[in-house]
Amino acid sequence: MFRISQFMQEVLDPHPLGPKRHPPGPVVIWNLVRRCNLTCKHCYSISADKDFPNELDTAQIFRVMDDLKHFKVPVLILSGGEPLLRPDIFDIAHRAKEMGFYTALSTNGTLIDESNIDPICAVGFDYLGISIDGMEQTHDRFRRKQGAFQASMHGLRLCRDRELKVGLRFTMTKDNAEELPQLLNLMEQEQIDKFYFSHLNYAGRGNKNRRDDVFLQTTRWAMDLLFEHALQDARRGGQREFVTGNNDADGVYLLHWVAQRFPDRLEHIRAKLVQWGGNSSGVNVANIDNQGNVHPDTMWWNYSLGNVKARPFSEIWQDTSDPIMAGLKASPRKVGGRCGICRHFSICGGNTRVRAMQLTGDAWAEDPACYLSDEEIGIPGNRSDQAPRKQVLAT
Repeated sequence: MFRISQFMQEVLDPHPLGPKRHPPGPVVIWNLVRRCNLTCKHCYSISADKDFPNELDTAQIFRVMDDLKHFKVPVLILSGGEPLLRPDIFDIAHRAKEMGFYTALSTNGTLIDESNIDPICAVGFDYLGISIDGMEQTHDRFRRKQGAFQASMHGLRLCRDRELKVGLRFTMTKDNAEELPQLLNLMEQEQIDKFYFSHLNYAGRGNKNRRDDVFLQTTRWAMDLLFEHALQDARRGGQREFVTGNNDADGVYLLHWVAQRFPDRLEHIRAKLVQWGGNSSGVNVANIDNQGNVHPDTMWWNYSLGNVKARPFSEIWQDTSDPIMAGLKASPRKVGGRCGICRHFSICGGNTRVRAMQLTGDAWAEDPACYLSDEEIGIPGNRSDQAPRKQVLAT
């Protein structure tokens, strides 16, 4: 995750570079259930409104939570499918909070209403992320259900009005990119705390819709827009958060943006970005799926490191006999292609390895979704296959 707002604060009010903080354990994104009331176009777990076999039961989940706590995991993000379809979701969430985890809920929001807002508030979730794919017509088309937008917004407003921290989660494709400005305005109008911008990753249903990924120039346009909104919020002394995920080239793009807008802050931001270090799949980010399989992050569902039914998560996560885990935990990672010779590798860390694997079969190939030019990453010349693509949205 790339926290734009934190870097904008550093642009306006720089603080000395302190020691690098190493999380005590990975953030665990836990897909507790695969069942969902929606069949979204870009779903990485390819969920559906049916029961799936061999899912972890409550007792198994509690045992895993004990191991995660002992392993010093700081954060649990409870996800799905739709986690609110799990009958024991509140038992799990209450226990997570009682054990001291930072506890978040990732939901489509359509099932949050007056019947369950009190139990949701009683948990005391630290954060709720609600997925919105565009304005009403676009969102309903992506979610493949008429009325989904209104239901999600109703749930979001209920949470906001009860003073729960809540955020919009947006995955951009060429079919909804034009509505990003409207969604950012919606965030302001509805007084939402956080905006999470996800680049489309090639996994699950998203992998089947790879052809719908936006052109690289549109990605640059979107990042410029997010940077500007985050900057203006910081200048107003606002507390809203703007973050991105699934493309660590965002950090390098920010460096170029700072060079143009705030050249006197360039070296300070460069140092902060290097300290951030880019992609942390398999290191500081982990995933457990509904059946108990452990993955380097949520986009690696086609690759299992082991199963918590047979072996504790803490053992699986530290086992570098697996070649993928060994490669992800290597510092620096040994990545080829453009990524391997990029002068900003220390910022990005080679970006998202699962994209390279999906497209080439090689997890250590260059990330095909890097939207920076050869010149911007320090590669001599301008190879024809890396020439900037035609811009599809006006800046």
